[in-house]
Amino acid sequence: MNNPTNYVRLGVLALLWGTSFLLIKLGLSALSATQIALLRIVLGALVLLALCALRGLRMSRDRRLWRHVAVAALFGSALPWVLFGLGEQTVDSGLTGVLNATTPLWTVLFGLFAGREAMPPARIAGLLLGFLGVLLIFAPWQGGGLLSWGVLACLGAAVSYGIGYVYIGRNLTGGHGLAPLTLAAMQMIAATGFALVALPLDGLQPVRWAPLGLLAIAALGIFGTGIAFALNYRIINDEGATTASTVAYLMPIVSVLLGWLLLGEELGLRILLGMAIVLLGVALTRRTPASKTAVTTDVRAMDQEDEMSDQPRTGDAASGSVKLAPRTSELPPIGPLSRWARFRLALMRGSQLYAELASSNPMK
Repeated sequence: MNNPTNYVRLGVLALLWGTSFLLIKLGLSALSATQIALLRIVLGALVLLALCALRGLRMSRDRRLWRHVAVAALFGSALPWVLFGLGEQTVDSGLTGVLNATTPLWTVLFGLFAGREAMPPARIAGLLLGFLGVLLIFAPWQGGGLLSWGVLACLGAAVSYGIGYVYIGRNLTGGHGLAPLTLAAMQMIAATGFALVALPLDGLQPVRWAPLGLLAIAALGIFGTGIAFALNYRIINDEGATTASTVAYLMPIVSVLLGWLLLGEELGLRILLGMAIVLLGVALTRRTPASKTAVTTDVRAMDQEDEMSDQPRTGDAASGSVKLAPRTSELPPIGPLSRWARFRLALMRGSQLYAELASSNPMK
């Protein structure tokens, strides 16, 4: 990562969001799925607005920016949180965290469609391996298996997250002159509107009195939404969408352990193996070789150095004071690559491909 502090932010974010599946499960004892989504969004928005006020940050009035924020709010907040609430009515919190671990795979896939991601062999292998893990978790060959509407709702939430990460990385980071905290607050404000629209689905029923469930949703809104989204936007702004989505590395571990320790949930060997395969696939998608642009630039610089070496020399050969002709402070415009430079570029790309395949060998 460019900023080492973001490792700490990513760890805290994994803990907050890994705990959110347990909090949703507890919250269902008092509220419906859409009520949980609305309450956590409202509490998260209040926390973010308070943080903005403390730092003297103001919301933007740019309508075009608000349209982008609205799309991010739909796919990155309102829709997945409603789907997770609906899914956890029948799905264990630990399994929900496992399904959420597919988020980086969807992020890479949609990033490819949007032209934001490269697809070297290791990344392609990671995608295929990750989806193989999802197939193993579902086990459609076992008849009913785990392929239920609740599971599909949780998987749909992960897909929605993937779309949201790519959209935020493409349209809401950089170039707006706004702090990440401001953008996070704007997203929560927009998500409140979507949550209100979704409320009639199952949110018109009375709230049940369950103190533990209400406290769980309060924690979910304040810490798992407000604080977590401030951290999330900061990581996206500093490191990019794909790096931020790798918070799903640790989230399933947190959710599985909490579900086992506090709710007595059990996960079979097949699901745990599927989770391991998914995480391995996610790890492979994070392996990125040096960019082609950087390599081309290096080769062109080498080519220019070769040309500069052919420049006439000045000075007195008898005295041993031989100098190159003076160079300008800026290199001249780069023209087409010479044959020698293209040959060296091919060798460098070939060596990079070999190193990438060797490093991604699971037998190492």
